Amino acid sequence: MRSLLLWVAVVVCLLCSVAAVVQSGSSDGFGKPRDTDTAISFLEYKLMAPSVPMVPLTLIQGADSKGAVCLDGTLPGYHLDRGFGSGANSWLIQLEGGGWCNNHRSCVYRKTSRRGSSKFMEKALAFTGILSNKPEENPDFFNWNRIKLRYCDGASFSGDSQDESSQLFYRGQRIWQVAMEEFLSLGMKQANQALLSGCSAGGLASILHCDEFRELLPSSTKVKCLSDAGMFLDAVDVSGGHSLRNMFQGVVTVQNLQKDLSSTCTNHLDPTSCFFPQNLVSDIKTPMFLLNTAYDSWQIQESLAPPTADPGGIWKACKSDHSRCNSSQIQFFQEFRTQMVLAVNSFSNSDQNGLYINSCFAHCQTERQDTWFAQDSPQLNGKRVAESVGDWYFDRAKNVKAIDCPYPCDTTCHNLIFE
Repeated sequence: MRSLLLWVAVVVCLLCSVAAVVQSGSSDGFGKPRDTDTAISFLEYKLMAPSVPMVPLTLIQGADSKGAVCLDGTLPGYHLDRGFGSGANSWLIQLEGGGWCNNHRSCVYRKTSRRGSSKFMEKALAFTGILSNKPEENPDFFNWNRIKLRYCDGASFSGDSQDESSQLFYRGQRIWQVAMEEFLSLGMKQANQALLSGCSAGGLASILHCDEFRELLPSSTKVKCLSDAGMFLDAVDVSGGHSLRNMFQGVVTVQNLQKDLSSTCTNHLDPTSCFFPQNLVSDIKTPMFLLNTAYDSWQIQESLAPPTADPGGIWKACKSDHSRCNSSQIQFFQEFRTQMVLAVNSFSNSDQNGLYINSCFAHCQTERQDTWFAQDSPQLNGKRVAESVGDWYFDRAKNVKAIDCPYPCDTTCHNLIFE
């Protein structure tokens, strides 16, 4: 009963947030993380069964003494479900997503939410999909030590600065470091297998921190990384502008990320370009799996057709439900898919990397049970997401790389429809 009540509380909390979005009428697609991120979270929670066990929040005690704090100065946190049996020495770290803050105002706002303060984080979370402890839901990782690291810095676990006047702490890199120290002390240093994963902004964080994660563990440990819905493209929006580039430039500037980004990249590109994964993935030395929908729902909503690029609302119906798009709008999405395929071309040339680009209108797929591993989950070449990731991680198959044919050929998709 406690699990059911907690689950209901989480859904009610998300529903209230969505209601607040509708009432606020804000047209700022990037400023407040409650927009698309909360709407997508709510849609995903609606697909979750109430019987899912809840995993409690643990705050990292003493993190504040190392300056590793959320935007508002509170302690960072995580949820850990211990491994058992043959998985007792295997570790999966899932980095939470949830957008970014790209200016002073949006970072101040973010301090009042679970994405900027542990005061507002749920005291327990449901572990589903790649985090599930049931073999019938998560065949390869169900008995691993599974951790969800909460996201409260606003820059994909990057940054090491602060805004004294507003008491804003941009300490994502320090949160990453103290969290890893904590997990190593809990037994991860003896891991024989480890997987760093993440969804959305957490998927970008997995890319940013993949090689760092490898270096934390013994050379004898099998280490790989997975980025789910983290392939954010430097794309042109419907007005001909670069909404996501402008947004990322704000993140890099407000959090002073220049010094924290890959020097391999910044040696030949500007700092903002080096926050885009398309300029990073080919240089990652550790084996990496990229999982992304070709028509990513978040990017359609916030990068391709945000309100700022579509003040007349011509794209409003189409971006909420792809079945309401006209032929020219679908063609615009096809060009985005082509850019996605080109962006992973060099990355996919490496034998150690994995790839799963399905032609769906969705976002994260690893933590949703219906898209990760269920009877009717999306498939590519006859494989569900969980099966492809497992084949790649455990080397059960060679060259685990699949790119779907263009929309509308895939009939297995679980598309997100925004009301």
